[in-house]
Amino acid sequence: MEHMDKRTLSRVIDAAMHRIPADLVIYNCKVVDVFTGTVRPDSIAITDGLIVGFGDDYRGQEEYDAKGAYAAPGLIDGHIHIESTYTSPEEFGRMVVPHGTTTVIADPHEIVNVYGLEGLNYMIRAAAKTELSVRYMIPSCVPATPFEDSGAVVNAFDMQWPMQDRHVPGLGEFMNVPGILNKNDDDLNKLLVALSMHKVIDGHSPGLDGAGLNAYAAAGVRTDHECTTVKEMEDRLERGMYVQLRDGSACHDLENLIPGVTPYNYRRCILCSDDRQPKTILSEGHIDSHLRKLVKAGIDPVMAICMATLNAAECYKLEDRGAIAPGRRADIVLFDNLKDFGVKTVFIEGSKVAEAGKYLLEYEKAPIFSVRGSMHVKPFKIDDLKMHLKSDYVKTIEIIPGGIRTREADIHVRLSKEGDFVFEPDKDVAKIAVLERHHNTGKIGLGLLRGYGIRKGAVALSVAHDSHNIICVGVSNEEMDAAIRALIDQEGGFVLVKDGKVLASLPLPIAGLMSDRSGEEVAAALKVLHDTAYDTLGVSHDVEPIMTLCFMSLIVIPDIKITDRGLFDVKKFEFTSTEADPQEVS
Repeated sequence: MEHMDKRTLSRVIDAAMHRIPADLVIYNCKVVDVFTGTVRPDSIAITDGLIVGFGDDYRGQEEYDAKGAYAAPGLIDGHIHIESTYTSPEEFGRMVVPHGTTTVIADPHEIVNVYGLEGLNYMIRAAAKTELSVRYMIPSCVPATPFEDSGAVVNAFDMQWPMQDRHVPGLGEFMNVPGILNKNDDDLNKLLVALSMHKVIDGHSPGLDGAGLNAYAAAGVRTDHECTTVKEMEDRLERGMYVQLRDGSACHDLENLIPGVTPYNYRRCILCSDDRQPKTILSEGHIDSHLRKLVKAGIDPVMAICMATLNAAECYKLEDRGAIAPGRRADIVLFDNLKDFGVKTVFIEGSKVAEAGKYLLEYEKAPIFSVRGSMHVKPFKIDDLKMHLKSDYVKTIEIIPGGIRTREADIHVRLSKEGDFVFEPDKDVAKIAVLERHHNTGKIGLGLLRGYGIRKGAVALSVAHDSHNIICVGVSNEEMDAAIRALIDQEGGFVLVKDGKVLASLPLPIAGLMSDRSGEEVAAALKVLHDTAYDTLGVSHDVEPIMTLCFMSLIVIPDIKITDRGLFDVKKFEFTSTEADPQEVS
């Protein structure tokens, strides 16, 4: 409780002094103390949603027997995009709270790239319907770069009003690193808005080091979730930054970074998922799964819990949570042990909200009328998907399995008489297209994708980070045309076609990013999509068929990507021709 009145303050003091019974006493538990690094048998007294004291002499109007469970602070996800769960905020809360998550730091730049600040307003309204505490950062990169077409533009002036909200921790991940290093005027203005209000600035700087990293940190960036090696992690820790150890559905950096965690630096380490699909949440959990991996790798359980609670609270200046102590929010998770971290019961502000894996509260969903109907695609012809290459020596976007980075692979392909790419099943190269879907501009970027494995049909998505235009991969223009048109008809989402017929789909009517269905329904639909992609279309089992494509347009992740304007060299940060130098062909 951030702002209490005198009556509440009086009750808290009286309950702490035993003058009145506490609202709730959780007894027979082992308290995980992240301040001292210890675990002790104790009881926890709670009044008006706040912890008021410890001790077996407290009595409550309600008393809860923890039966020897470990009482830890509610878990905090230090960085996530709720939209990337493909579910609404209300449904996301229903899924993660039973896993012990009580607070998330969310960056809504996916929906804001589609609908601008109205997208943020919808997310706030929806989050109010769940007991999960959702703290939204203000997206810094709408669009992420000036080399693509998003649904909106949010500049420094636009940020000033929402940034003043006391519930806003700061500025979302600043992906346009060259914009900072080259002192782009609007990028500097965005930083200054956050700095002037003493807000946290999240980072996103894969591969950045040396003077560039120095300048990035000196500009006020305080976190980074893009570390993939211990060296990158140490470079950021040395510069006073917090490192967010990520374990999501597409990126699994946590296990690579665990060897870099020490008793000296762990207080600057935060746990985050970034992007986590319902299937992963329902089968593996949320931040509780991070804890299991940390402890299995040899990290002390209390250190691990501190990384999942107090560290994030301190980083984002949430002084009312992150620990079990008098005056803190009674966000408490009861674990059966500190190895498997099975969640028995979850309390948020002293109310029991989940037990035995079930969310206990009924909820309604916020209306979605303001964020649906987002497919504004200029009418196009199938011939618009033709390439007009002058050379059969080409650059391809080669997928690196296990992550979202790509590399350039220059190869020889077959061309038609008109210079269009001709698919050859034995080459594992397919055409990729990105179509602008926000303003009917008719822009279409065409390129070639290697390593995806598709042998039949086409796959089309409206989730394409970060501007979320349509992205499609297929073996022929006809298959791609069918997939794209089916996607538009269903208000976005995911579509798989073969022989011009839809085999599997998942509509995402909320901004073309999120479903209005339950997490279980979304997970089931995704399973059908994945199975169909692998078994019928021949997509490689080395890649995640949906989320991998989502990132092929993210031009702030090295080395080569594609937008609705064409093929993009991330290292040079400029557009590049699809034709390659014959001397460099592999």
